[in-house]
Amino acid sequence: MTTTSPNLKPPPWPHCAVGASPEDPVGCRGLVVDPYDACLAHLREAFRATYLAGLAPDTEINHSGTTFTGDLLHRLLHALRDPNSGRPMVSHARFEAATFSGDAVFRGAKFAGSADFRRAVFAGSAGFSRAVFSRAADFGGAMFAHDARFDKAMFTDAAFVGAVFSGDAWFGAAAFSHDVHFDHAAFTEADFRGAVFSGSAGFGRTAFSGSALFDGAEFSAAANLRGAVFSGDARFGGTRFDGDARFGAATFSRSADFRRAAFSGDAWFDAVAFSGGARFSAATLAGSARFDATAFSGEAAFHRTAFSGDAVFRGAKFAGSADFSGAVFCGVATFRGAAFSGGAVFGAATFSTSASFSGTTFETVSRLGPLACQGELDLSGARFRSPVTIEAATALLSCVRTRWDSTATLLLRYATADLTDAVFEYPLSVATRPAAFTSDRHPVDESALTGLDPRARITSLSGVNAAHLSLTDVDLSGCRLTGTFHLDQLRLEGRCAFEAAPTGLHRRGAFPTRWTQRRTLAEEHHWRAATGSTGWTPAPSGTSPQQPSSLAPVYRHLRKSLEDARNEPDAADFYYGEMEMRRHDGDRPRSERALLTLYWAVSGYGLRASRALAWLFGAMAVTVLIMMLWGIPEDAPRAMRTGHLTGQGISLPTANPTAVNPSGPLSSRLTSQRWEKSVRIVVNSVVFRSSGQNLTTTGTYVEMASRLTEAALLGLAVLAVRGRVKR
Repeated sequence: MTTTSPNLKPPPWPHCAVGASPEDPVGCRGLVVDPYDACLAHLREAFRATYLAGLAPDTEINHSGTTFTGDLLHRLLHALRDPNSGRPMVSHARFEAATFSGDAVFRGAKFAGSADFRRAVFAGSAGFSRAVFSRAADFGGAMFAHDARFDKAMFTDAAFVGAVFSGDAWFGAAAFSHDVHFDHAAFTEADFRGAVFSGSAGFGRTAFSGSALFDGAEFSAAANLRGAVFSGDARFGGTRFDGDARFGAATFSRSADFRRAAFSGDAWFDAVAFSGGARFSAATLAGSARFDATAFSGEAAFHRTAFSGDAVFRGAKFAGSADFSGAVFCGVATFRGAAFSGGAVFGAATFSTSASFSGTTFETVSRLGPLACQGELDLSGARFRSPVTIEAATALLSCVRTRWDSTATLLLRYATADLTDAVFEYPLSVATRPAAFTSDRHPVDESALTGLDPRARITSLSGVNAAHLSLTDVDLSGCRLTGTFHLDQLRLEGRCAFEAAPTGLHRRGAFPTRWTQRRTLAEEHHWRAATGSTGWTPAPSGTSPQQPSSLAPVYRHLRKSLEDARNEPDAADFYYGEMEMRRHDGDRPRSERALLTLYWAVSGYGLRASRALAWLFGAMAVTVLIMMLWGIPEDAPRAMRTGHLTGQGISLPTANPTAVNPSGPLSSRLTSQRWEKSVRIVVNSVVFRSSGQNLTTTGTYVEMASRLTEAALLGLAVLAVRGRVKR
């Protein structure tokens, strides 16, 4: 408040010059009172009394540079007092660079014109409570050594640019009907509780070394606090911001309280440093809320905060706990590149559109959610450094290149998840949560997802090392599995659904086809649809279908995975798919493909008992018919014995006559007796036994062929049945 050396530059007005010396050639800087030759402070008493007696309410006064004692100011204001209202009334008041050595009491004063207090020095208390400034009030560069009371004052245009408040500054319930500027001002303790800012409010780079209280204040237009420094507690509880609120690059050294604050316009907190706690609980942000590169060193509380517009936390740093429990995000929520070093609580948080955590780092987060997201929950490129459980009810979940440095569990509802190129070196479990999520014993609001299938689905595991992956009750019908590493070590628990082959008759080329019911890969659907087969799902736009040579190993690894889990029946479908891909692989030798085609046609690769039995019964029917027509002799040959008497010994050798081929019309051979005998012969052949019947040459060879082929068909049928019931 004091200067170390006098200002040698004279003021731009006629000044008093009392006290001038070689060291201070300017002397008193007070404006001389016309028609006298001294300022009001140095005017002779008789002249001063005359001057004051000539004043009346609403008189224009100019006492720039004048030094006022408390008594002198009291006499001046008394001369301007309205006898009816009892309050000082001034037209235009100019106190530029004036010095108030005692208390400056302007309580209730009314300034009908402009009020100029630029660079004024208030060495004592400054009292402007209930003062009315009908036009511009300029306190730019003013210095308040002690308390400055502007509570319940009324301002039109007000400027406090560069003002210094060394004591308490009271602006409680003050009303600013037009623009007000506190840019570059310095406050110790500032109280703006209940203040009303009808015009724009500028606090750019303002310094608050003590508490800054804005509870219940109303900002009807833009509020600019960019670069403001809050060294003490900053309280904006219940404050209403009807216009844009800009706090960019502001610094909060202690707690910042925005609880229940209402932001109707955009709220900009980009690059803000919150060294203490930042509390936005129950606040409402109707416009865009931007916290880009904001640093939260203490607790960040957004409990039950409502974000009606976009919420952007791109690159934000959360060193302490971050509580977003119960928060409502109606617009896009972006946490891209953010870092959560402490806990991150999103219990019962709801996202009406999408939520992006792309590139976000979670250092010690043990639980993310449960949260509900109507759009996409993007965790692409995110990194979880500690064991974590992610609970989410969301339409889409992107985990492309997500990295888990420890164990993780994903409990999902409704989600269609993409795990392309995800990295995890420890067990990762993905499961469908059967029941709705709850937080603090209250159900999470999933109404926006009503009507969707609650089962979790995975669209891609390409590029994933599945050695530590476990899937439970997950829909894999549209999952791309080509490019997955160690797929044979994948664990499938519960009911993991795969895409089914199309049912009914379909066209394959020019021929109708009925596909065998089995579980298939989504990539097989894409390939078959590309080859012209109907009923199969085509590949998504912009992707090329995989070829059979790439799909056969995928089927083989999935089969091994299920076989290692002692699930032989379900592994059969993947064996069938493997054989199908081998059969259609154009790079394999034709002989191998022909053999596989025969294997497929006869028994469905040993997995279709009905097909093997159909061939068996067909072969048996043909064999019976051949036996009836040509295999059984016309008459049953009778053995003949001839005797020879030699000395006293008799020999009676038996001779079997040669079977006679049947003759006559073919229809005469189709008798029940011949049919019954043919059936016995064929049934014995099926079980690989000889009938013991005398047959014609044709019948003998037919029986030999049937004992080989029909027994093999029976074996294939038994093998197929065993494959479905084996444990």
